[in-house]
Amino acid sequence: METSSNLTKKYEADCFYLHSCFSGKATSSDLRKVVEILSYRNSDELKLIVQSFHVLYNQDLHDLTSRKSCLLSKVANLRMNDHCLRDANMINQALFGTKLDANIVMEIICTRSSSELKVIKQTYYNNYNSHLEQHISVKTNGSFQEVLLAFLNSAKHEIGRTNTSMAMCDAKTLYEAIGSGKSVDKTTIISLISQRNTNQLKIILQSYKQLYGHDFIKFLKIDKCGEFGRHLRTATSCVQYPEKHFAKQLRLTLKDGGDVGEVLIRTVITRADIDIKCIKRVFAEKTDWSLESLIMKEFCCNSKNDRDHKGLVGDVLIALL
Repeated sequence: METSSNLTKKYEADCFYLHSCFSGKATSSDLRKVVEILSYRNSDELKLIVQSFHVLYNQDLHDLTSRKSCLLSKVANLRMNDHCLRDANMINQALFGTKLDANIVMEIICTRSSSELKVIKQTYYNNYNSHLEQHISVKTNGSFQEVLLAFLNSAKHEIGRTNTSMAMCDAKTLYEAIGSGKSVDKTTIISLISQRNTNQLKIILQSYKQLYGHDFIKFLKIDKCGEFGRHLRTATSCVQYPEKHFAKQLRLTLKDGGDVGEVLIRTVITRADIDIKCIKRVFAEKTDWSLESLIMKEFCCNSKNDRDHKGLVGDVLIALL
């Protein structure tokens, strides 16, 4: 095993380029090296770079990049942060920003595994001195709140193996909760979700399709499901087909004239090591656009006064694809 001193020497050059960049002294060559670091170092290497940076410069690289307002700093902060800390920070910002960003809150809570959610919840408490459930209860309401809290509770039921027989029974319970009467049995659905981990929920949804010939989310379109059905449909889609959810968010942002660049940064960085190739495929199938072409359109910048380094950000995102 390498000693701390050897590790610092190993990443000394990377730290030099990052320090030059975020202290405002970088040459164009330094900036290209930073793009290479953010694009091709894996998560373990990035953690060691952060540690080495603190040894060399007595500075926290996370704090340094979070204080900068340019896009390249934002990308660096997202890439170099521990994943669960990054998610906890993103949820807090989405809850307590100038406007509640429901998409980010739903996206993180419903696309992360139960084991990840467990760490995110603990990290959130450590950093914000409050349980995530408490802040969700304060900043949200109605069916949206009910669905989020159910999925957060599911993190308590982290089980190694899935149970197919139980999943079949649960699928029938879901069907009866929606299809058996004139109204939706929300209590039963929320209770079921709260008591199953993410892996088990995926098996339940697969069993539902096997039993009834269509996805559970299709049934949630019917009028009697109302607002509860709309929020549960989004959450269920995040669990069952996360690649479709992320591709759809990009399409909707394009359609509605939202900040496509921000959604691209978040999507590519948080899904780079998970399912970004699947998201690329689904997005291309639905739009006839490639993610590469969309990134080039949003981040290509030929201005000599490109303070945000948009072109470099685009290069990082394309490399991560």
